Amino acid sequence: MSTERDLTNEEEILFKTKEWVLKSVIGLNLCPFAKPTYQANTIRYIVSDSKTKKELLIHLESELQFLKETDPLITETTLLIHPYVLENFLDQNDFLDDTDFLLNRLDLDGIIQIANFHPQFQFAENKIDDITNFVGRSPYQTLHLLREDSISRIVDSHPNIDSIFENNRKTLKNLGHVGWKKLEP
Repeated sequence: MSTERDLTNEEEILFKTKEWVLKSVIGLNLCPFAKPTYQANTIRYIVSDSKTKKELLIHLESELQFLKETDPLITETTLLIHPYVLENFLDQNDFLDDTDFLLNRLDLDGIIQIANFHPQFQFAENKIDDITNFVGRSPYQTLHLLREDSISRIVDSHPNIDSIFENNRKTLKNLGHVGWKKLEP
């Protein structure tokens, strides 16, 4: 990883990502579990200056260890934003195989889960411009590190977990591309 950091660019990346979380993820209620974590200020936002998959894996390993060792009341979840690598969504999607291997190697499988967000996110069955793809679209390539026990508690406490997907589809279809564009920072 480069030792020089472009702080102006990093500030812009963080601003746009935090606005996306606030306006889209929370504002549209795409993830009904994000708001309490946001309000508790327990989301860790990290911008990686990784330029290669190998560098990103090293950075990811560090963040996984950090999350494992940190009290969830301090850091519940981490968004590892990596704007300089895996610019193609399919490359990032393939990279998830590497992240699974890393979780296994670190004995974190079943403890931490990794979700991906990407500016080009696309469900396999959808066309690229389908508005429902935007549920996974973020301003920059991002790996979301989640604690499995937190996910389990949330799933167990939600009256109808399967309804989230359908509600997101309806919300995004009602919003449309023009509405989504208005949310962008």
